Amino acid sequence: MQTETLGDPRPVSLPEIVNHMTLRPHSSPPELILGNANRRFSGVTSTMLQVLAAQRNQISTLVLGEYHLPQEIEAYQFLALARRLRQADVESTVVVFHARRNIEIIQALLLKQVAKCQIKILFTSTAQRHHTAFTRWLMTQVDSVISTCSAAASYLKPPPETLIPHGIDADRYRPDASDSLSDLIHLSGAEYHIGLFGRVRPQKGVDILVKASIPLLQANPNWEVVFIGQIKTTDQSFVDQLKTLAAKAGVEAQIRFLGEQPFNALPSLFNAMTIVTALSRNEGYGLTVLEAMSSGKPVVASRAGAWPDIIEHDHNGCLVDVEDIEATRSALERLIQNPNTRERLGNAARQHVLARYTIQSEAEALLSHYRRLAARH
Repeated sequence: MQTETLGDPRPVSLPEIVNHMTLRPHSSPPELILGNANRRFSGVTSTMLQVLAAQRNQISTLVLGEYHLPQEIEAYQFLALARRLRQADVESTVVVFHARRNIEIIQALLLKQVAKCQIKILFTSTAQRHHTAFTRWLMTQVDSVISTCSAAASYLKPPPETLIPHGIDADRYRPDASDSLSDLIHLSGAEYHIGLFGRVRPQKGVDILVKASIPLLQANPNWEVVFIGQIKTTDQSFVDQLKTLAAKAGVEAQIRFLGEQPFNALPSLFNAMTIVTALSRNEGYGLTVLEAMSSGKPVVASRAGAWPDIIEHDHNGCLVDVEDIEATRSALERLIQNPNTRERLGNAARQHVLARYTIQSEAEALLSHYRRLAARH
């Protein structure tokens, strides 16, 4: 890579630019670099931050990009990191660069051109679609590709080295009966609640739940359906149509849209639910299911995203086909009529998360993969 500086027509290489930068004081040589290239807070950002919190005391880590980071995390801009990787104390170091976006692979490839250390690039592919030709080429340039679930892995040729599923904070999302209805009790007199969490839009299967639940609500006036999530202006007509459908069936008071709720309120809201549904037509990964299961709630989920990997039907939750209104209604009716089944599935769900889907288990699996990758010749 070459560029020009003002007043000097001579081409200047990237290493020369890096060498003339002033290096700030630094900590020990890094073992891991995490890409953080998106200004917008996304699910990828959330995953990176949560895993980082669980890993940071076990591996020397730098983050490329300062977006959304707590102050105690050491963040670098690109040129400063390039300069850091040319210092004498890193010459014999193998550094793993974990990229989760295309731009982060590109950053890692550029760093390899200037660094004195050896950089091994790891890419996590979560997309459940066929990759563009450019992305496929980028993946041929990295040292390891992994994925998070079978659905995403099915789009990768060759297949990923391993699957490392996302985890959640099981201490934050845990069964807690104390005052769990505080967020809802002032809004509704219903005794039992069926919840769906996430932005209110067709992709999330909101209409599937409304249509499946109408006969059940008519037969069970002490139950209600609650939607917790943002309603964008572009989706308001969709919501209005569903409200009209509920009104015609006489259950408009039993189908409520609470809107976007504060992040800190979510554990309480999960605990307020009797049943949690996740009926997406398509889904990237879908942490809502894990959060509900960790809260000890029985879940009815569509076969989308990672949910078929996570849920064992009728053991720790219920799976239904995408857009299958009748199957959704049948699963909900069974849970409404059988409190012992709700309790059994909820208890099994909690134990399943603790065994396989915590942030700690994700962090440990990634650490093991980083170290295996760094040890390769």
